[in-house]
Amino acid sequence: MEFHSHMNAIDADIIEMSVKACDYVEDHDWAGLVVGNDGANFSVGANIFMILGEAMAKNWDNLERAIQVFQDVTQRFTYCEKPVVAAPFGMTLGGGCEVVLGCDAVRAYAELYTGLVEVGVGLIPGGGGCLMLLKRCLGNFPDEADFDATPAIKRAFMAIGMAKVSSSAEEAKEMCFLDLRDGITLNRERLLYDAKQTVLGLARAGYSPPQPRLLRLPGKGAAATIEMLLYGMKTGHQISEHDMLIGTKLAHVLCGGNCSPATPLSETHLLDLEREAFLSLCGEEKTLERINHMLQYNKPLRN
Repeated sequence: MEFHSHMNAIDADIIEMSVKACDYVEDHDWAGLVVGNDGANFSVGANIFMILGEAMAKNWDNLERAIQVFQDVTQRFTYCEKPVVAAPFGMTLGGGCEVVLGCDAVRAYAELYTGLVEVGVGLIPGGGGCLMLLKRCLGNFPDEADFDATPAIKRAFMAIGMAKVSSSAEEAKEMCFLDLRDGITLNRERLLYDAKQTVLGLARAGYSPPQPRLLRLPGKGAAATIEMLLYGMKTGHQISEHDMLIGTKLAHVLCGGNCSPATPLSETHLLDLEREAFLSLCGEEKTLERINHMLQYNKPLRN
């Protein structure tokens, strides 16, 4: 499955094609699916022009539906009955990174600049990025009520909140954007071939999709601690008031909202929190200013 939009930005047509591609490999009993292309970059992210238009027109139902569908697609990649392997290279940012995080396996080109950079346009990841990066940071944690998820939450928060971007595929593994088991290709011309071999290998090994996880997160207490740190940064003029608002909403999502550490949370719960926070930020005037500035000048606005 290839992207063919401007700068391979993810739009409604690509999302629809993704669903059909997964349906096709399942219905026709194919070995699996490679998500890749031969463009200049894998994907620079979601179509923020569409987001700006819907937000300015206050079409909140349309916007929520679009976010929901994108979340459904990344989850479809994860839980497809056949292996779905991403073949990212070059700039793989925002929504493009979420597509990669959603795939159950990755074959990446060594030159990979990937990250969840949505804060640059006043948003947080809305296509399941918060959930999927948090799961990567948590790893195979024990399902115990006294398990401390705070270090993993902090790691995910810093990666998203500071819009960190890897300088290579190896660094992407260190940052949890790639799994340690994901393969790396040094020859760009072999990337799609190597990704195909990864799919065939998984199929021959008797692939079965992962099962949804239950997450034990600390809730309001941990989120309040992060908010205190953000407040200190704001009073020290390290971040703006809008940065603090974005960070507060991100902390709320990553910490599980108003939950108890003793109660396991479903992945759907975190996706709902993520979508709610994304929509609320779309209603902020300073977020619209950031999106408009990015579209006009192709660089972030610090307001």
